[in-house]
Formats: sequence, C-alpha cells, structure tokens
Amino acid sequence: MTRTPLRISIGGGGTDLPSYYRRFEGFVISAAINKHVYLTANRSFTHGYLLRYSINEHVSHTSEIRHPLLRHAIEMQEVRDPLEIVSIADVPAGTGLGSSGAFVVGLVHLLHAHKCEPVTPEQLAREAIEIEMERLGEPVGKQDQYIAAYGGLLCQHYHQDDTVTLEPLSMRADTLRDFCDSLMLFFAGETRQASVILEEQRKRTEEDDPAMLEGLHFARQLGLEIRHILEAGDVAAFGPLMHQHWERKRNRSRGMSNARIDGLYEMARRSGGALGGKLVGAGGCGFLLFQTFDRRRLRNCMREAGVEEMDFQFDFDGSVVHTRSV
Repeated sequence: MTRTPLRISIGGGGTDLPSYYRRFEGFVISAAINKHVYLTANRSFTHGYLLRYSINEHVSHTSEIRHPLLRHAIEMQEVRDPLEIVSIADVPAGTGLGSSGAFVVGLVHLLHAHKCEPVTPEQLAREAIEIEMERLGEPVGKQDQYIAAYGGLLCQHYHQDDTVTLEPLSMRADTLRDFCDSLMLFFAGETRQASVILEEQRKRTEEDDPAMLEGLHFARQLGLEIRHILEAGDVAAFGPLMHQHWERKRNRSRGMSNARIDGLYEMARRSGGALGGKLVGAGGCGFLLFQTFDRRRLRNCMREAGVEEMDFQFDFDGSVVHTRSV
C-alpha cells in the first residue's frame, strides 16, 4: 500500500506550467499536508484488471481501462494481470489540493513496489509528469507531482530547459510550528476539474496576454518574497502577501472565484480576523486557506456561514510504501 500526501500552494502557483517557465522560469513553494491518497495492489484470483476507485472496472486488457491515469501507468510499468488496485482518499478529488498529482505519484510508487523495484522521489515525480503532461497532454503544472513525491515544504525552481531545482524551505522549528498554527483550511463546497482554468492560462500565456503574464510574473516574485519572509521568521507578513495574491489571482482568470467565494473571503477578513487568504489550487471552488492568529474567532465566523474546517499538519514523508506485495 502507498500513502501519498495532498498539498497546499504557499506561493508562485501557476509558474510551474511549461507555457510560462519555458520562457520566463518559474518558482513555486508547496507544502505537503497530512491528508492522503491511499492505493493498494493485489494479485487477484480472477483474470484481468480489477480497479476500484469511485467506480469499479473489471477488464481483460489494459486498452479497455477507462481511467486514463490507471491505464497509462499500468501500460508504462508493463504490469501484467491478474491485478487488483483499490484507491481511497481523505479528501474528494477536484478540491484544489493536488489530488490528481498525488494519485498518479502514489500509483506509480505502488506499481514499482508491486514489482519489488526501488524508486526515488525524483523518479516518481518524473514518471507521474510523463503520464499526466506528455502521454495525456493535460494542461497541468509540475508542483503537485514533486511535492507529492518529496513531501515537506519545498521550493521548486522551474528552468527554461525543463530541469527542476529543489530546495527545502529553510525555517527554524519554532517558526515552522508558528506558521502551521497560523493557517486554517475551510471547505467552500463543490468540486471542479482544474483543467479548464489551466487551459485558459496556457492559451493566454502563449498568446502573450498582458494581464496573464503580469499576473504570473507577480506570482513568481511574490513566491520569492514569501520565501524570504518565512526564512527570516516573519510569519505574520505571510497573510498580507496572501491577500495581494488573492487580488491578483482573481483578476487573472474569469473562473478563479465567484460571488459566494468572494463573500466568504470578505467575511473571514472583516469578521473572522483573517489577515489574508486564497483559494487553494486553480480556483473556482474547493478549499479556502487563511492565515489568522485568532483561530477560534475565524472558526466561529466560518461555522456561522456553514463552512466546515479541515484541520491539518505538514507532511514531511512524501509518498511512502506501508506494505509491499510479494
């Protein structure tokens, strides 16, 4: 069985897409959290591939597998039947926490473990990226796969030649604890496919849309500034920087927010004591991330609005194998 973490984006989101970093280079800070995708594999007693996720599939050949990530991962790893794979998760897909990237990283890890093959986090990230971005042509970035594979709080430099440089966010233990304690996640409701918003970003970036490019340049620079203030121990400066990010990101894409999300955000700042916040992920719905130093006040404010909190901590393990089939 593999356990692979979901993530929150701390800064620089959107600059990990090839349409941007191949021209300007990107910088993203991501944090893995202790909400996970779990996958198990067994040699079943029936011929074919038995796949259990939100639906059940039982097919004779890989070409018949409907789930594209499962189909391409099994074909790439050349895993023969009989094979049973079961997937469950702590959080629904489509909520902005990088579930697709975590799923494919955990799946690749699972198939390597099923074949008793060692694999590094770098290999996991690269193979997951190959499946999502190259084989399936999804308009996604790379931060989800890297943070799912490595875990922790990760600074990711995306270079024009497609290489990636990774560095941990260097924070003292007490600063890291204070930072985590200042963050709260609330489920704003509904799920969505990020591909529509990301495809719009890709097209507008390739077309040199001034507003899109300015927004992404700002996001990259803000990510670098966030790294500076956090490594300097200035945790309280993060909230106001998040608020700047919120204002810019809402203007970057028409589907980034809606009236309900805007209302919850303003309520959190006006009545809940939030210093700043953002929608985690491409936008539209899912989870709102806030910084506050009055957790009870913000929790009560969001509870009155009918919004559920999801408590979390950072995950420093990345994708791990809990048990190995033989």
